[in-house]
Amino acid sequence: MKDVEEISKFSVEEIDRIIQMAWEDRTPFEAIEFQFGLKEKEVILFMRKYSKPSSFQMWRKRMTGRITKHVQKRVAVDPRFKCNLQRSISLNKISKR
Repeated sequence: MKDVEEISKFSVEEIDRIIQMAWEDRTPFEAIEFQFGLKEKEVILFMRKYSKPSSFQMWRKRMTGRITKHVQKRVAVDPRFKCNLQRSISLNKISKR
């Protein structure tokens, strides 16, 4: 497991992106690990370091037991997210404008 000093190697943009991904409901911890090399416990340490105490507590409360934050626990036919309001796009149709 990485210690706090090793977690500090990220740029400001990477820190912002990791925090954003950690807060997103549909972004699993495995995606953060794949992109930044931080496992779930390391993300928790990261959030503790780079968040205000109240924000960290709110995040932990929100993430505890959240099924969508783990790929293995997800139950989905299609792993990609698509809004119901999004139109289907067919490559065979020509736009008529």
